[in-house]
Amino acid sequence: MSGFNTVIGAALAGVVALFIVAPTATAQDKKQAAVQASKRPVAEKKPHHLILQVNTNEPGAMNLALNNATNVAQYYKDLGEKVEIEIITFGPGLHMLRDDTSPVKARIKTIAATPGISFKACGNTQENMSKAENKDITLIPEAAVVKSGVVRVMELQERGWTYVRP
Repeated sequence: MSGFNTVIGAALAGVVALFIVAPTATAQDKKQAAVQASKRPVAEKKPHHLILQVNTNEPGAMNLALNNATNVAQYYKDLGEKVEIEIITFGPGLHMLRDDTSPVKARIKTIAATPGISFKACGNTQENMSKAENKDITLIPEAAVVKSGVVRVMELQERGWTYVRP
């Protein structure tokens, strides 16, 4: 019986030594997978999408939305990634894009040249303001009209866009 124990003991010692000296299969697999992954071409990343809502006639909120847009655009530009940003205005926020009342018109003109940033104005709000003020409401050239600002926000969110209200 002692010879049997000696054989088993030697075999166990060899197995233990193997585990101590040789890396585990899991570690080897991870290393090999990392090497193979580094050789694969990098897949093109999906563009990022951001909605910034402005629904108040406060210059501070308008400027905050513009700051957010430029900061996000610069962040992804530095990473070499694409981003689409829509600043959507409705209700009192339409003043941001009105030619006669916008306190941020000059900034928008500069920012509109940034790729990926666009400005949307609620057509319903524009129509209601026009009726209330008994005059046509002219928007800045950088603004595009959508039928409903709220619906635009909803539809973009349904497509996976990120919503932020500065």
